[in-house]
Amino acid sequence: MTFQHPTWPGVSEPVTGADLRVLSLGAGVQSTTLALMAAHGEIGPMPDVAIFADTHWEPKAVYEHVDWLMSGNVLPFPVHRVSDLNLRDQVVDRAAQADGRYISVPFFLDAGGMGRRQCTNEAKIVPIRKEIRRLLGVPKGAHASRYRVEQWIGISTDEMQRMKDARESWMAHRWPLIEARMSRGDCLAWLEKHGYPAPPKSSCIGCPFHNDRFWRDMRRDDPASFHDAVEVDRALRRHGKSRGMRSHEYMHRSCQPLEAVDFDARTTGQQIDFLDECDGVCGT
Repeated sequence: MTFQHPTWPGVSEPVTGADLRVLSLGAGVQSTTLALMAAHGEIGPMPDVAIFADTHWEPKAVYEHVDWLMSGNVLPFPVHRVSDLNLRDQVVDRAAQADGRYISVPFFLDAGGMGRRQCTNEAKIVPIRKEIRRLLGVPKGAHASRYRVEQWIGISTDEMQRMKDARESWMAHRWPLIEARMSRGDCLAWLEKHGYPAPPKSSCIGCPFHNDRFWRDMRRDDPASFHDAVEVDRALRRHGKSRGMRSHEYMHRSCQPLEAVDFDARTTGQQIDFLDECDGVCGT
């Protein structure tokens, strides 16, 4: 299902005769630009639907931005908001060593390394895939192999290493920003040119891939979100070591409690790195 661009290997072409075209809407800079460029007719064919997978742990500004995109006269195609779980609750329950299945987030371990990462798949990829199957009318457990689905993903040229083929043979990933050779900066310039505000960075409040500058800005500009992250970070160690682990978990790479990290000192001369984040649709 992956069609190679004749002059730029790795870039897919539109799927001819697709039964469904889906835009994976992370609600960050890239996917917002992608959605609005489609609305302006600059990228096509037009998606049938955009899907936002809600982890229930995004900053307030992200939800306000999604509400704006879903409001009338912004996009000519619908935006579906889907969710399989509340990631914050999952993290807190896991920290309390609750019984039952839990979703692992790759927090930092004081013995070195990071924990397993299941959050992107379970909270983002799986609910989007379920919604696609629902839109196609494919019952649970049935094969969707007779369908052809084109899924747009807002990855820009400065993060091409995040491009991955679809897991399902009946689905083809397409990266229109790569086709247009647009970087994140190009996306911001396009938004400004067309009179749109820069979207907030879309990522979970307690994502361990935040860099120090992001944490510093969250503490300064969004104290409610920072306080929430501090509370969850404390909960990670409230009951000792997490079940099945020999290490304590920390939200910050320094393996210090979040409220104890000196972000001002750590951000002196630090460059912004937008690639230091989740894979998949997170943060785009």
